[in-house]
Amino acid sequence: MSNRRVLLLLAAFVVGAVVIVASALALLPPGPGTVSNQVTIGGPYQLVAQDGQVVTQETYAGSPTLVFFGFTHCPDICPTALYEMSQLFEALGPDARKATGLFITVDPERDTPEVLKAYLGSFHPSIQGLSGTPEQIAAVTRAYRAYAKKVPTQGDDYTMDHTAIVYLMDKDGRFVAPFNLKRPPEEAAAELRRYL
Repeated sequence: MSNRRVLLLLAAFVVGAVVIVASALALLPPGPGTVSNQVTIGGPYQLVAQDGQVVTQETYAGSPTLVFFGFTHCPDICPTALYEMSQLFEALGPDARKATGLFITVDPERDTPEVLKAYLGSFHPSIQGLSGTPEQIAAVTRAYRAYAKKVPTQGDDYTMDHTAIVYLMDKDGRFVAPFNLKRPPEEAAAELRRYL
């Protein structure tokens, strides 16, 4: 094999290795305490809180928020996430009032503010329910790059397929990262305290 051919093969190998490493690094999540600026998640919205007040993203400015999309007829994923979020707020103790959990319905036909208020009465008071018109819910779902789809069941009934991610938003309403509730509440609380 000639020297030129060996050099060409070596150059091709180096270029390929650089491409693979660059691709792998691009897929890594941002480090702790950094705000991702590569993907825009979140943004302006106008919804109705469980107490009937109109709220926007500015309503929650100044404190970190944990945002979860779900619906009150959800059999297991939503109540489990809300229970875990409640445990997190309990672990925060007095600091719980410095953060907010937002439960945004993906089923505005059934989840009126009154229904959300009754449903969330079983969970920590730091978790607020938000509803709105189907158009408003579709807009906020798109803004968070979430997924929601009505799925017919027996008769005229239906359920909802939806994203089951908890979004951590910082004090300025910017997306930080998906927030892991599947760990001891004290550990989750310690992470959230970094953003208070």
